[in-house]
Amino acid sequence: MKTRTASCPGCGGPVEFRASSSLVTVCEYCHSAVARADKRVEDHGKIADLVQTQSKLKLGMKGNFKDKRFDVVGRVQYQHAAGGVWNEWYLLFPGERWGWLAEAQGRYYLTFEERLKSTFTLPDFDSVELGQSFKIKASSVTVTEKGTASVRSAEGEIPWDVRPGAKHQYADLRGDAGIFATFEFGLVPHIFLGQSVELGDLKLSGDAGMAPEETISVNALKLSCPKCAGALTLYAPDESLRVTCPSCTALLDVSNGKLAYLQTLSIKQVHPVLPLGSQGKLQGNEYTVIGFMERFVLYKGKSYPWTEYLLYSNSIGFRWLVNSSDHWSFVEQIDFTSAWPPPDRVSYKSDSYRKYDVGTATVRYVLGEFSWRVEIGETSETVDYIAPPHMLSFERTSTFNANANKTDVTPGKRKEASASFAASEEINVSLATYISVDELEKAFGLSEIRRPWGVGPIQPSPNMEGRKILYCNLGFVGLIALIHLAFSTFKLGKGADVGTMLLSMLLVSLMPLGLLFYKRNFEVKRWANSDFSPYA
Repeated sequence: MKTRTASCPGCGGPVEFRASSSLVTVCEYCHSAVARADKRVEDHGKIADLVQTQSKLKLGMKGNFKDKRFDVVGRVQYQHAAGGVWNEWYLLFPGERWGWLAEAQGRYYLTFEERLKSTFTLPDFDSVELGQSFKIKASSVTVTEKGTASVRSAEGEIPWDVRPGAKHQYADLRGDAGIFATFEFGLVPHIFLGQSVELGDLKLSGDAGMAPEETISVNALKLSCPKCAGALTLYAPDESLRVTCPSCTALLDVSNGKLAYLQTLSIKQVHPVLPLGSQGKLQGNEYTVIGFMERFVLYKGKSYPWTEYLLYSNSIGFRWLVNSSDHWSFVEQIDFTSAWPPPDRVSYKSDSYRKYDVGTATVRYVLGEFSWRVEIGETSETVDYIAPPHMLSFERTSTFNANANKTDVTPGKRKEASASFAASEEINVSLATYISVDELEKAFGLSEIRRPWGVGPIQPSPNMEGRKILYCNLGFVGLIALIHLAFSTFKLGKGADVGTMLLSMLLVSLMPLGLLFYKRNFEVKRWANSDFSPYA
């Protein structure tokens, strides 16, 4: 492959364009974005330093995807409207075909640009709505996120005219079997189509002689609160965007390890069951509890609260533990597509889920670190489905511009208001799995965690194996009938008493009937707080 070289307009240092289709490369000496323009090079301005993340990818790596070799040659970091940063890596395949590998919170999506056919018209950005479906080639995809991001930083070679701070309007779409697509809006619209992948699918190797990855020997970063000077500990300093001071309850913004005071939260005596900094092992992975949140929904004037614990793992990112009425569940975000609002029933991995609850969840209290710019009073529309011991939760959230009057954005006026104020909208789907208190205590080395009273929405049903109980009952009744028949036929002893036989049958049936009644009553109680109960 021929390498094209030039002098950086910013510092005069050498820059390289390995691919003839590369439009921009970042100077490794002065971090200027250097763009090609025919036979000249132009300085697009300084690029900010890269945000350090836990990414396992880096420039110079090689890989193989579906028997096609590629090189990792470039990266752009985007700033999400909610404050987070995600990476978009550029993979150079044979024939100078480019692959876009998006990396966000431990998940990866590899896409390739699709040529727009005359039969397909990409709508304008403002007319795209969450839950809207499109057909791209043979794939049906649904819009799950829509927003405006900005270019934060970049390195290496990039196949488009990247500029520092440039705004980027996009819509992400998902389909069945991991299908993923992105619409990019601008003077020239683009469509990218591909799929979710695991790092193992890319068969990455090598670092092209680059310096070994820096190892951080500490598990946390120590900082001081800018309001009270109290000590703070950040367990995920590269990922966190909000932290609460344990001394003065100030809510602080975290930006590249620097703290800025936002507001003082109302003082509240809250004692998390899992203390911040606790470490435990769930489903084979080590986690640290880094955040605590209390949320609630209002129903007929009554508040229904629950608490959520944000878990962080260096290897797989974020997970949640949710505690509702002392019933616990382990929660992870999944790729799932659905119209909004979702239907009354949904299916996931061969399980059928029934709608359980609909509401507006509001953040009431926070402690610790969070990977987005959480605010007290922050709301999201939720729809929950259950198939015990699992729950699927759909959450529709909006991130608003700084000049938006959020008091005008009520749930009933979301559609009209979001078009004017929302910087991004997205639908996230999470899968919750019930865990017992015994499992929780074992995972975190704790004891005396309060046991639940009553039936939880996804608490497993008593394992009574109803059919076996019924068959055993019928067998005992049949045996009693045969004994009675034998005594009556052969006139053994004083013969058989019909009343005794019927009484025996009744007594034998009482236990299984009672167990079946208990199991049905268990299910009725499970649905007691749902407007969608099949037992209503």
